[in-house]
Amino acid sequence: MSQIIEDLKWRYATKKYDSSKKISESDLDILKNVLTLVPTSNGLQPFKFLIVENPELREKLREKSYNQSQITDSSHLLVMCAFKNIDSDFVENYLTLNSNHRNVPMENLAGFRNHLHRTVVAKSEDEILDANSKQVYIALGHLLHAAAQMRIDASPMEGFDADGYDEILALSEKNLHATVVCALGYRSEEDAYQFQKKVRKSQEDLFEVI
Repeated sequence: MSQIIEDLKWRYATKKYDSSKKISESDLDILKNVLTLVPTSNGLQPFKFLIVENPELREKLREKSYNQSQITDSSHLLVMCAFKNIDSDFVENYLTLNSNHRNVPMENLAGFRNHLHRTVVAKSEDEILDANSKQVYIALGHLLHAAAQMRIDASPMEGFDADGYDEILALSEKNLHATVVCALGYRSEEDAYQFQKKVRKSQEDLFEVI
């Protein structure tokens, strides 16, 4: 059987973590590289990932997460945020990065600049945040698979008060909004969910050839 399938069968949304086990710095660096390399629309990377290590902050976030133990007991807590707005400065910073990395003169990127202003900057803040949040979920998918390959457990979580997170982490001041949370670490032997069979629809129900 394909290793990819084995990885996906192994993973599950871990409910209880062994708080004594920590992800190594080298493994964390791999996951950070994965998130750096995920595909995004126009290559804009319209997100930021906060690794919350401060125990006091994690306790406060747990209060805004229906008291779910993964928030405090996992090795690492990742708050995946979308930029609320993309303006001209954001675009210029990205074009400068593009120019430097590819050794392309800025004047050669004029067409791309116009495209970004027309298709991104001109949108409303609600439209931009919605689009950017979808990019965060693409990143989450890559993270979950990479973690499974490394036999690192992960819990993607939407059950939290996003506005509460924004306030505790002062995200609005950074033009950010908490989109999804992912706890990372190693499952506790006491977590009964790891022994349950996955419940999935059949391929006949999921796929249709037209």
